[in-house]
Amino acid sequence: MAQVQYLVFNLSMEKIMTVTAFLVNSFTAEGAGGNPAGVVLNADNLSDTEKLKIAKEVGFSETAFVEQDHEVDFAVSFFTTTEEVDFCGHATLAVFATLYDQGILNAGNYTQRTKAGLLGVTIAEDGQITMEQALPKYLGNLAYGDFVNLLGLCETTFAETGLPIDVITTGLPDIIIAVPNGYLDKINIDEAALSEFCQQHNVIGVHAFELCEEQSELTASCRNFAPLVGIPEESATGSASGALACYLSKHVFVQQENHFKFEQGRAMGCSSHISASVYSNEQGVYKVLVGGYATHLGTQDIVIPISNNT
Repeated sequence: MAQVQYLVFNLSMEKIMTVTAFLVNSFTAEGAGGNPAGVVLNADNLSDTEKLKIAKEVGFSETAFVEQDHEVDFAVSFFTTTEEVDFCGHATLAVFATLYDQGILNAGNYTQRTKAGLLGVTIAEDGQITMEQALPKYLGNLAYGDFVNLLGLCETTFAETGLPIDVITTGLPDIIIAVPNGYLDKINIDEAALSEFCQQHNVIGVHAFELCEEQSELTASCRNFAPLVGIPEESATGSASGALACYLSKHVFVQQENHFKFEQGRAMGCSSHISASVYSNEQGVYKVLVGGYATHLGTQDIVIPISNNT
């Protein structure tokens, strides 16, 4: 399944290549909703500059590039429309859903190499993808007052939850912030100010959530904002869902094994479902899993010039 074809313009004699990107909706709820990602297979000979050009052409929040690896099953890199990031949960799901649907992989357990580390991925017989995330690092707390202008809510509103604002990473550092039930859809971010704040604090973005009622099948509804990396709002965020699961296991559901189901994207009219599990013992968290289903949207052929180092 060659993904790259080399061609020559007749007039300019400039070498170009055509790259096929698979378009996948990750974390769909019964086939609807989800967060789209691009997937490029056999990307071994693509430069980072070419990957970024392809990601810009695809235009989704992230595009994943799959390469061979001598030690594990695959190496995967992730690009937004502006830069490379260490990890992306929904793009990982898109990668392994594509490999499964294309008949390249069967149901089973696999390992991918990412800049966030070596991470396990499981494909179930029904196509559900579950990915291991890096163990959580708790990087500090922030004040309620910092977010009044950034998110457009009062300081007393944040304080009403009684929950702290934590910076947590299970692959990418995110600010995890709770709001009272009924306030999630009232958030109105200042993109420029939030970008500057995230850059100053070395984080990707903000993952806000409200807890659902006890009788609901959902644990929490969420919104994710990462304008610093070109994502004003995202309808499903796998990496931040792992961080949120660790946050809830630390502050709300304090037990050794937790299984959560999150909804994200409601405010965008694109509701997605994300499952997350956290396993702990006396020493702390020893496993974080995030999973869901994906729906294929089609393919896109992208033509770009070949760089000199390709």
